[in-house]
Amino acid sequence: MALTGLQIFKQLPKTNCKDCGNPTCLAFAMALAAGKTSLDKCPHVSEEAKDALGAAAAPPIKLVKIGSAISELELGDETELFRHDKRFFHPTAIAVLVEDTEDIAARVASFNELEFDRVGLHFVTDMVALQCSSNDAATFSAAAELVAANTDKSFMLICEDVAIMDAAATAVASRKPLLYAATNDNYEAMTALAQKVACPLAVKGNGLANLAELVDKITKLGYKELVLDSGSRETSQVLADLTQIRRLAVRKRFRSFGYPAMAFTSKTDALEEVVQANVYVAKYAGLVVVKASKKEEILPILSWRQNLYTDPQKPIQVEAKAVAIGDVTPDSPVYITTNFSLTYYIVEGEVESSKVPAYIVPINTDGISVLTSWAAGKLTGEAIAKALVANDMEAKVNHKTLVLPGYVAVLSGSTAEATGWKVLVGPREASGISKFAKENFVK
Repeated sequence: MALTGLQIFKQLPKTNCKDCGNPTCLAFAMALAAGKTSLDKCPHVSEEAKDALGAAAAPPIKLVKIGSAISELELGDETELFRHDKRFFHPTAIAVLVEDTEDIAARVASFNELEFDRVGLHFVTDMVALQCSSNDAATFSAAAELVAANTDKSFMLICEDVAIMDAAATAVASRKPLLYAATNDNYEAMTALAQKVACPLAVKGNGLANLAELVDKITKLGYKELVLDSGSRETSQVLADLTQIRRLAVRKRFRSFGYPAMAFTSKTDALEEVVQANVYVAKYAGLVVVKASKKEEILPILSWRQNLYTDPQKPIQVEAKAVAIGDVTPDSPVYITTNFSLTYYIVEGEVESSKVPAYIVPINTDGISVLTSWAAGKLTGEAIAKALVANDMEAKVNHKTLVLPGYVAVLSGSTAEATGWKVLVGPREASGISKFAKENFVK
């Protein structure tokens, strides 16, 4: 269990020097106990105290790395229960299940294509989960080598038979796959194998109490590169298990659960599986293994993950750089908007739909919307003038006319004065762009 603030305080130098950023050593001890600071912030703590306080100074959920330098995947190292308190750092890894009896090369080629570009972001599927369905060491080992040869991404090996796992893990040890799984029946041999090949190890329990006991047994054997699986497969129970693991790790500093957790989807219907996976991504799986392998099934999971793991205090932004939509000419109109991702892509879609080639100049407003950025003094005539110069718009068009969002028509005068350009007030809603373009720019 975690040390209390007073227990930590007893190990500190008690000088109240404030070098750690706290007014007193007691305040620092309380912050350290709550996981709001780190022991290295105190420059005067003794080596003896560092050893004694190691558990308190460690993050509540250990950072575990899967894969080699080719494509290393990080799980854990999370400090929060709720993203609005700070943020979540390591997005849930999505692993696609592949059986060793399948056409491995074809399945891995299909897996490699599960990448998407959406709203200016690049989404990827992270891992192959190779399952031993053959119960044959040679087949499983050959399949593991094919996976390693055909993808640069990380992967995991699923087999509870230690002898079969040994052959495959040894063959691809340089790629540092996740070994699944140590259980009540094989944990000593599986832990020894993980230590031998220096690969992270998944621990599969039979409920939370058994999982904690099993983790303690494995850590006593000297291995701590672990990923936790409660063993449950029914959605509500997995959700409860993942939540309890996270709560106990973060709030209670229960070290047996201080590792990233994982889950497997169990639904056979594709839509139900997507929903199930999204539940686990939300709370609080560091890794989810899915059977889904089609783009239309994977994209909703990756989109939900992206929404969850963005910084809630930092809006999603696009680069504040002029973009040409269609086959632009020197007569093409110039639309002004902000670099808030949602605003920009709505405007881009409507400009494209209008069939009137145009330039869009997103102003750097730190990723906030049109009205909000105007109210905050970020969308101004001066800011628009700087953006026009930075993007060399006078060299790209011959008309010196720009279109201002209708909601900020009040900026027309100051914009015209700051830029020297003629200002047209566009529609208030982006849906009006098509009609506006055809009325004003189609001869």
